[in-house]
Amino acid sequence: MAAIETLYTGFGSWNPLIWLAAFIIAIIIAWLIWSRGESDYNKGTEQTKPFISGNAEPEKSEVHVRGGNMYWGFTKALEGYYDKIVPLHSGILTDYILWFLGVIALVMVIVLGGGGL
Repeated sequence: MAAIETLYTGFGSWNPLIWLAAFIIAIIIAWLIWSRGESDYNKGTEQTKPFISGNAEPEKSEVHVRGGNMYWGFTKALEGYYDKIVPLHSGILTDYILWFLGVIALVMVIVLGGGGL
């Protein structure tokens, strides 16, 4: 097998040396773009704060959208399901391992038993 041989597949070609060269060229182009950037940028100053049309940046707690607010409609629509499932959520790792092993055992019975439940 030759050192530089292209592997032809049904989805294109694969030559590691060509991909390595393309990656190196992409890194060089990215470095050239980065090196031409602003050199007077200072971390920890006013430059790092977001510009909100001249307004002061509000506290994170004032603008944070909680997950419960985002999925309110979803959880409200499935409230009957969640009322039954939430008590099963104990937060104890051994409970989850027991559920996992139980489901695996059920799947094994279905698969190995020919699917007859």
